[in-house]
Amino acid sequence: METEGAAVRSIYYGRIGSKVTEKLLEMFGRDGSFLLRDSETVPGAYCLCVRKAPFVHTYRLERDGGGWYLQEDLRGRLLRFGTVESLIDHYGSHPTCHQGVAPLSIPLDRAMVPSNWIQGLVYMEMNGGSSQSG
Repeated sequence: METEGAAVRSIYYGRIGSKVTEKLLEMFGRDGSFLLRDSETVPGAYCLCVRKAPFVHTYRLERDGGGWYLQEDLRGRLLRFGTVESLIDHYGSHPTCHQGVAPLSIPLDRAMVPSNWIQGLVYMEMNGGSSQSG
């Protein structure tokens, strides 16, 4: 992640789980809001998570010798990019060309989310708790 630009680093949340991601996008996002986190199942891969009510869609970003690609590209061909930022820019600027990929329109910058809020959710997720919000 250190080789990526500031725009990608600002939406990178690290090792948060899917439940925390869903809560973040529900509380601080709206349709088209997206963030980046580490994959929980594939080392070295990232998850691009996008809110499109009523769901949060998750797409795995992986890297091979040809570059970064969106594993779930439903068109059957893998577009490869030199950086995660260029991948996000491409899918964000061509939303109608990528059927099956939720539109990326609003980056959920970490600066918009209180750090103690994230830490509280991560703690609850790790300890099997649930949050009851009204």
